[in-house]
Amino acid sequence: MNIETKNSSNRKLTTAKKNKSDEFYTQISDIERELKNYTEHFKGKTIFCNCDDPEWSNFWKYFELNFEHLGIKKLISTHYQGENSSYKLEIIGDINHDGKVNNLDIVKTPLKENGDFRSKEAIEILKEADIVVTNPPFSLFREYVQQLVDYNKKFLIIGHQNATKYKEIFKLIIDNKIWLGYGFKGGAAHFINKHYEDYATATDRKEGMIRVSGVVWLTNLEHKKRNEDIILYKTYNEQEYPKYDNYDAIEVSQTKNIPIDYEGVMGVPITFLNKYNPEQFEIVGMTSGRDEFEATPTKRYINPKQVNKDGSISNGSKVNTSSTILYNTIPDGVYYKADNADGYLKVLYTRFLIKNKRL
Repeated sequence: MNIETKNSSNRKLTTAKKNKSDEFYTQISDIERELKNYTEHFKGKTIFCNCDDPEWSNFWKYFELNFEHLGIKKLISTHYQGENSSYKLEIIGDINHDGKVNNLDIVKTPLKENGDFRSKEAIEILKEADIVVTNPPFSLFREYVQQLVDYNKKFLIIGHQNATKYKEIFKLIIDNKIWLGYGFKGGAAHFINKHYEDYATATDRKEGMIRVSGVVWLTNLEHKKRNEDIILYKTYNEQEYPKYDNYDAIEVSQTKNIPIDYEGVMGVPITFLNKYNPEQFEIVGMTSGRDEFEATPTKRYINPKQVNKDGSISNGSKVNTSSTILYNTIPDGVYYKADNADGYLKVLYTRFLIKNKRL
């Protein structure tokens, strides 16, 4: 899938998830693949799926089918009903002294409100829960995560990797309050949808589904992958790892190429989080063009201009939004010039700035 198509699918997913008639549902195979890594966390706990219609939700289906196996105390589901009143569905288990679940009860309770996760009724249910597991609306992701943090809840949720660049989410990552789970195969997921538009490539197409790349699991539940080291094998040299012109750090274009012997700050793609071990590396900032924690740019470009492929000139303010590489000769593609740049600039995608804690 090309970049234009991927961006289109992500925009359409965000828009669609605002509308109940166009909700997206996670495949149960993706849920099973991820949740099998957290089974020890679910025993004796109240699980809340607060963005899930139990008639359609595969999160509900997974926990319902595995209720006794996982030793869950209670399963609760609520979902958004637009202008209508919603309901709460519960499975309640009686856990005996051996930890086994007996006497399952299924209880359906009408709600006065529409089931929005921000409603008073939903918040009262949230207070009761131990762990929240769901696929929340991407368009409300900041607000959704903040609510979980405010109520000190454990969670395992789906989001887009670009959400890790949000100031609010990035701060939680730095503070070690949220991290990535095991992840989707190939970094993409197919979401079930009754009213879908099929714009995946032929090799990615699945009937009745929409493919979205860059989706991730985010959690504050501990898991084994989180403590696995990235295997480093390359050594540092100035030619392969150029220094940024506007940050005191070197460019590492792929996580696998992080040098084993570099003691300073390195800029890596945001996909680094898929393999991030907080015992091995420290995240010190983000090249966002703003003062993000300890990642203050070393310079701001004066009177920047963007030089397009056809030679035309346009506003170059983008050069102050991320890290740059300075070239002595004109580079291929779009580049930038500025009064205080002694050469030609290329703007990179957002980078997370890291340091090796063991050097």
